[in-house]
Amino acid sequence: MPTPPSRLAVVTGASSGIGAATARALAGEGFRVVCAARRTDRVEALAAEIGGVAVTCDVTSDESVQALAAAAGPRVEVLVNNAGGAVGLDRVEDAAVADWQQMYDVNVLGALRVTRALLPALRAAADAVIVNMGSTAGRGVYPGGGGYVVAKHGLRALSETLRQELNGEPIRVTEIAPGMVRTEEFSLNRLGDPERADAIYADVDEPLVAEDVAEAVRWVATLPRHVNIDELVIRPVAQAAQHQLHRGPLFDR
Repeated sequence: MPTPPSRLAVVTGASSGIGAATARALAGEGFRVVCAARRTDRVEALAAEIGGVAVTCDVTSDESVQALAAAAGPRVEVLVNNAGGAVGLDRVEDAAVADWQQMYDVNVLGALRVTRALLPALRAAADAVIVNMGSTAGRGVYPGGGGYVVAKHGLRALSETLRQELNGEPIRVTEIAPGMVRTEEFSLNRLGDPERADAIYADVDEPLVAEDVAEAVRWVATLPRHVNIDELVIRPVAQAAQHQLHRGPLFDR
C-alpha cells in the first residue's frame, strides 16, 4: 500500500520563542512543518532539526506570503499564525504612529495575509485547524500598552469573524491567548534594554515558557475533527489577571 502523505503544518514566526517551540511540538506529533520567519538562518536550523521545510517569510509582504503559500503546497492541515510582537510602552499621548502601524501590520494584517493565501490549501484538507496566537492583551487594557492592546484585540476580532465566515466548512478556528510568557526575545524586542526586559519577570515564580504555549497548540491541533476550542487563555499561576501579578515565592522547592 502507498504510504499516506504526511499532514502539513505551517507555523509563522518560527525563528524563536513560541513559534519555534510550536514547530517542534507539531513535528513530534508527526506533522511535516513549514517553518516560516524572516531570519533565514534560524528557520533553516530549526527545519533541519525537526525534518521540516524552511521558508524565509515576512508576513507584512504580500509577495513574501504568496511565496510561503507556494512552498506549503496544495494541502495544509494546520496553520499557526504566530508571527507578532510588541514595540514600546508609550502612553497614547506620546505614541509613535509608526510603532502602532508596525504592530497592527504584523499581528493583524500579517495573520490576514497568511490566512487568505493558505485558505485554498486548508480547504483541500479533510479537516483543518487555524490557530491564531493572541494574548491576554486582547482581553483588557493597560497604560502604555495601547498599540499592542489594539493589535491583539484586532486579532481576536479577526478570529471570531473568520470562525463565523467558515461555519459550514470543516475548518476549525482557535485563538490562544497567553499571559506572561518568558521567552528570549519578546520583552527584549519590545523594550530594547536587557535590564528592563529582565525586570518584567523579576521575582515571578515560574512564568510560562514557550513550550507551555506550544503544548496548547499541539493539543488543539490534534483534537477530534468535530471539536473546536474557540479561545484558550493561559496564564502562569502567579498571574491572576492582566493587572494582578504575584511577585515572590509561590511554590515549595
